[in-house]
Amino acid sequence: MAKDAKENKETLTTADRLAEKQRDIGVAEFFARNRHLLGFDNKRKALLMTVKEAVDNALDACEEAVILPEISVELIDMQNDRFRVIVEDNGPGIVKKQVPNIFAKLLYGSKFHTFKQARGQQGIGISAAALYGQLTTGRPIKILTKIGPDKPAYYCELHIDTKNNKPEIIREEEKEWKKEHGTRLELDIEATYQKGPQSVDQYLKETAIVNPHVTVIYTTPKAEQFVFPRATDQLPKEPKEIKPHPYGIELGVMMKMVKWTECRTLQAFLTQEFSRVGSGTAKELCEKAALPPNTKPADMTPQMIERLVEAIKNTKLISPPTDCISPITSELIERGLKKEIKAEFFCSITRPPAVYRGNPFVIEAAIAYGGELPGDRPSEVLRFANRVPLMYQQGACAINEAVIDTNWRPYGLNQSQGSVPQGPVIILVHLASVWAPFTSEAKEAIAHYPEIIKEMKLALQECGRLLGSYVNKKKRVQSEFKKRSYIEKYLPHIGGALKEILALNDTQERKVIESLKDVLETSRHAIELDSVEGAGEDGFGLEFEEEKTDEGEE
Repeated sequence: MAKDAKENKETLTTADRLAEKQRDIGVAEFFARNRHLLGFDNKRKALLMTVKEAVDNALDACEEAVILPEISVELIDMQNDRFRVIVEDNGPGIVKKQVPNIFAKLLYGSKFHTFKQARGQQGIGISAAALYGQLTTGRPIKILTKIGPDKPAYYCELHIDTKNNKPEIIREEEKEWKKEHGTRLELDIEATYQKGPQSVDQYLKETAIVNPHVTVIYTTPKAEQFVFPRATDQLPKEPKEIKPHPYGIELGVMMKMVKWTECRTLQAFLTQEFSRVGSGTAKELCEKAALPPNTKPADMTPQMIERLVEAIKNTKLISPPTDCISPITSELIERGLKKEIKAEFFCSITRPPAVYRGNPFVIEAAIAYGGELPGDRPSEVLRFANRVPLMYQQGACAINEAVIDTNWRPYGLNQSQGSVPQGPVIILVHLASVWAPFTSEAKEAIAHYPEIIKEMKLALQECGRLLGSYVNKKKRVQSEFKKRSYIEKYLPHIGGALKEILALNDTQERKVIESLKDVLETSRHAIELDSVEGAGEDGFGLEFEEEKTDEGEE
């Protein structure tokens, strides 16, 4: 007995000792140790992520305030792998009390609980950049913001209290600023700068393509200045907040919604907490689930909720509203591509809205072909989600899978199994959604939902048909010109033979040759007109009939 008591005492002592080590983990503490989850896993990528988060915030702010964005990005090389990032916008500015929380508190934002399209959603981005700068250089993030021409500018320097995930104001004051309204941030970070793919240069170019309403002025660390002018004065349609759509709502989510709703009856819950559910549809769902419409949501058991979810799956509902999404539109995508890419043919497609897990989304795709694009390498795939370029983790992205799974050979491109097509082509895919399903907090790749991949493939196949028809028409035109060049080459010999056969004099021979040349010139002119018919303002593209269903097309 004494021995058992001693063992129990030792066991209890060990358990107590282990229990003493348990404590809460702060959000900022966690990401300070795991900054790779936010995309800050190497110096080159850290520079890109810092610029990306600042530019995304500026674009969102300007669009919400109905202001055509003008954004300045400046990178200054401070030597020893340290860079100063300066981003300035002409947005509405930020009220004083919100500045510390926005820039120096993780998981703080206004869009996480809203159901509409937005670039930033999680409230992590710019505060994560501030955290990275604090960890690598010890320097605070500096903010200057102004909300109106008759208001003073507010300036502050901020650190993040990683233990409590709270902002620390190092310095603050009011300043004079000639700008009427806007925000300027300055941050010193440890980084490296390099041109080429996955660089700040490439990110800003791609941002200009899918945001044709934006003007970006970019100064590189080598004091080179590039201007990406806007291609339209038309601001994107402002998305409206909606309720979730019943399709795709999971059982656990439904349980939480039932628990927290303020509705007193099941019928009211269905009509008020979801979009596209009227009173008639709500009664139909209750009938299929064998539940009275006046059932109190708080009294529903897990079995009752499960029957309701099954009833939703087996009921035909109206598609979700589209005013919560703001697609770029095919016209503006083409304008953006033509502004930044020198090609000979452009086409783009915007698909009808679809749903995954109750979240509405729209897929847009575009192709640029020929011109100055290199034809001896794999095609370049430009990936976007809610108008933001996705620069890393291409192999893990649903967009890459959709491009590889599409059969490009019928469209005139070479393609090896399990790879993107090869040729002088750029493929663009954009996902617009109220909640883009990223694979990580770094927002670098889209998750592989079957509904999303299917829509991507359909959009790519539509673009592929247009490209295939253009390539085939171009080959036919080239073949016709080649045949006519042979006739022109041997035309003098034909004239000489006719002279001998018909006993023509020199004057008659010249008239025969001139007549043949006129026929050839008329034919050539007809081919040239046919080749550019329907080309648009820049003369690019050919008019053609759509081909029938392609091999392997869904």
